[in-house]
Amino acid sequence: MGAEKVAVFVAFAAVSAPIAVDDIVQTEADGRANSRPPLLVLEPLRDFLDAHHLGEGDIEAAPIGEGHSNVTYLIRRGAAEVVLRRPPRPPLPPSAHDVLREARLLQALRDTPARVPEVLAVCADEQTIGAPFYVMERIDGEPIVFSVPAPLDNPAERRRIGDQLIEALVEIHAVDWESVGLEGFGKPTGYLERQLRRFKGLWDLNRTREIPAVESVGSWLAEHLPSSGRATIVHGDYRLGNTMFAPGAPARLTAVLDWEMATIGDPLADLGYLCMMWTDAGDPEVGLREHLGKVTRAEGFPTRAELIARYEELSGRSMSDIRWYTTLALWKSVVFMEGNYKRAIAGTTDDPYLKQFGEGVLELARQAEQVAHGD
Repeated sequence: MGAEKVAVFVAFAAVSAPIAVDDIVQTEADGRANSRPPLLVLEPLRDFLDAHHLGEGDIEAAPIGEGHSNVTYLIRRGAAEVVLRRPPRPPLPPSAHDVLREARLLQALRDTPARVPEVLAVCADEQTIGAPFYVMERIDGEPIVFSVPAPLDNPAERRRIGDQLIEALVEIHAVDWESVGLEGFGKPTGYLERQLRRFKGLWDLNRTREIPAVESVGSWLAEHLPSSGRATIVHGDYRLGNTMFAPGAPARLTAVLDWEMATIGDPLADLGYLCMMWTDAGDPEVGLREHLGKVTRAEGFPTRAELIARYEELSGRSMSDIRWYTTLALWKSVVFMEGNYKRAIAGTTDDPYLKQFGEGVLELARQAEQVAHGD
């Protein structure tokens, strides 16, 4: 498939991620001719898809999703449509962007109430396209990031969207992770302590400048560490934009996506993160929450307090320490997004959103201080 065919597909795919001329190449030799490694190499990918009976003929590929970490492509071959996930270009932080681990989790959750897409094929051989990857089913539906689909854009359906989001999270946390084969996927004890250590270490790798709030909030978290309850699967990036809703009303959440950060740990970390990314009508119009969460300002969407109360009702877990978990989510987001910003200014990603996030990291740090100290 030549460059013209790729360009045509990108035009009608309504992609939200950018595509560069060196992202998709036909052969390994084509990739070696460029200054950066490609993200997709079509000839060996076609052979892999053939071996797994995933479509026929030429590959049409375009980046999809609003995520800014692992790379996600919609792949079309004839009548077949699948989704491919692979890591971004190197260099990568240690243990980050492990798509094979993500695929293992999705396979384990396939026959549970957790709402996940089906994994169709996994490739651990980095030589195929230059990185490990997996292929999953394409879920028919719409993500809700910057707007609500017209059939759901009324107060009653917006309320139902919030209810569905909490119900799906409770389902994930209720999965018996040991019985589905996830022994060793994560350590069931000491999760919060490890989170603090890991993200402090990531900050040392990711930072491009001094941000005193990262140190001060990290110290506050260590000093106020809560006691975790029974360990569950933790999604790690649970927010409205990482879910898919079925077309039409009533609102029905069909799939939870982007499991790259998942582990075994404290379930309230997911709820804290959801609250961090959720915008109430009266919130200041700044920062990451405003960029990815402003849609929830609309009438009918539950408030953060209502989400917390609903989760408490369905799960039976105490919410007495939820401020700590929300602070943790903000602090981790500072560290994580600084890493993405570092990749952007180093030229290893073409994502324009990341390239302008320098000030956004500072705003996240200010929010983390405010929540930690109850301002």
